[in-house]
Amino acid sequence: MDVCRKLVVFQLLFTFFKVAACSDVSIIGGKKVKKQAPWMVSIQKDQRHTCGGILIQDQWVLTAAHCKSEPKESVTVLMGTLSLKKLKHGAQRVGILSYEHPKKFSLKTKQDDIMLIKLNKKVKVKPKKIPIKEQDVPPGTKCVVTGWGITDSKVMKPSDNLQMLEVSVIDRDLCNCYYNHDPLITKDMLCAGNKLEKRGVCLGDSGGPLECKKNIVGLVSGSRGCGDLKKPTVYTFLSTSHILWINSILKKQFNSTTF
Repeated sequence: MDVCRKLVVFQLLFTFFKVAACSDVSIIGGKKVKKQAPWMVSIQKDQRHTCGGILIQDQWVLTAAHCKSEPKESVTVLMGTLSLKKLKHGAQRVGILSYEHPKKFSLKTKQDDIMLIKLNKKVKVKPKKIPIKEQDVPPGTKCVVTGWGITDSKVMKPSDNLQMLEVSVIDRDLCNCYYNHDPLITKDMLCAGNKLEKRGVCLGDSGGPLECKKNIVGLVSGSRGCGDLKKPTVYTFLSTSHILWINSILKKQFNSTTF
């Protein structure tokens, strides 16, 4: 039996026992976020949700590179709300100035699927700090992914309410087996999934945060299908190279506006 087959069989057996132990769980998918997270943003085109993102400075949003939409004039960022429809006091909608993403970003390989969006003005919302250095996230670590993505694949529209789901980090070698190395899961990526069927991210969750032990460690890059145990979600990992890239963009922009 080859290495990939051994890894997959072990994972399926482990999942079987987890499902048996949790057979009384009746909620499919995530659950509503109740605690306000003002830094969690909805990136919208023509005021329709397309991706999630994270406000990391008063004028900068971190998201996935494949969330880039043109023309920029049609894109806004909504923050300070849990609901996309019932906006309460404190919600803000802001336009954007520019996009920044690594030159090596590839939609096919998922390499460097990370992007910074510069807002057209500074906002009075407390940002979420990202780690100053790469965080070790071993397989089995329990994390939380958050987003306004589709909650029912038969109803192709985003969730009105911000959702969250607990997931577990999956070994990169196992994830490569699941995807047959297409895309190749590198050290700049992470994989994570739920142990139950039909629980996972879907369209509209791209760019949203993966939090492990309250630290942002990754961004939703994508998956094949929604909640497929054999196709766990691929995340852009906030690796050393990605953190250095983020800091270089922010530093360059700061220096360009300093006299």
